[in-house]
Amino acid sequence: MEHLIGKQIKHDVLNVYGVTIVPANSIITRETLQLMSNHRVDFNALVLLTEQKDTTRTRLQTHELVGQTVALSKELFESIAVSRKVPLMEIRNEVLPAILELSKNPDIFELFEAVRAKDDYVYQHNVGVGVISTLIGRWIQLDEAELLILSLAATLHDVGKVKLPLEVLNKPGKLTEVEFQLIKKHTIYGYELLKGTTGLSQRIARVALQHHEREDGNGYPLGLKKDNIDLFSSIVAVADIFHAMSSNRPYHEPLTFHEIISQMSEGKFGALNPRIISLFIENMMKRLVGKQVLLTDGREGEVVYINPHNIETPLIKLADYFLDLSLERNIQIKAIIA
Repeated sequence: MEHLIGKQIKHDVLNVYGVTIVPANSIITRETLQLMSNHRVDFNALVLLTEQKDTTRTRLQTHELVGQTVALSKELFESIAVSRKVPLMEIRNEVLPAILELSKNPDIFELFEAVRAKDDYVYQHNVGVGVISTLIGRWIQLDEAELLILSLAATLHDVGKVKLPLEVLNKPGKLTEVEFQLIKKHTIYGYELLKGTTGLSQRIARVALQHHEREDGNGYPLGLKKDNIDLFSSIVAVADIFHAMSSNRPYHEPLTFHEIISQMSEGKFGALNPRIISLFIENMMKRLVGKQVLLTDGREGEVVYINPHNIETPLIKLADYFLDLSLERNIQIKAIIA
């Protein structure tokens, strides 16, 4: 194993629970080797980087692929609005491969920035939720067949919105009660549309129906509780909320990084599957080490250590000293600097 010291790991190294123990692009040290050994990692399965990647080129390629996929997704979803038929072959052959490829990006913060909706929210959201759900699916180590089902289900989760008026979907102000009740029907519309699509797994239709259900029964449209909610619906629910809260929407600006993480973990957006939300936040926070961040007081620094007892309050290296966010509770991470 000693020959691995100094090598760079290409992909995240996960333990048996799907939690990242060594992030992608890490340089292997003796401590890294010991950690992986403790978690019984198969060293023969490690994929190493043989050369430094051109990060600028990779970033441009990621943004270009997202843009192309959103444009194609928009075209296909607009065709559904007219024909009331899902172009399954085109989505599987043209959209799904891009979703799967994007989800392999080892720099998840670059990926989150690339899929974050800036203007055309409805169609950017479909792609963003597809990518983030697929990423979570990889973390929980779904097999290839299940990952394909999850990716397709996540990309089509809001397909029922094609039956809703655009003036309601894009309304800049607060929805009236009548408008909100109309919006909620997209889950049923999507289920009915997908259930009637030949060659489509019924599990995909179920995700369209259930992605706004919550563990405590306070979701919609059926008020299901945790035992009756499909795991894939729970994954899409987490991805749906994260992408929505980090994007520009007609009626609100993106929340700060800290606000999104704390509000998701506190259940402000409803009771989410605890396994999925914990896995998502833990994997994300662990990848912050080495990242430059913007703090809410305007300063910039580098995340150097994640507090195992409170992962939302890491240690930040500033220009002249170290800032422990667990001791400075009035200062949080506002954004990750690309």
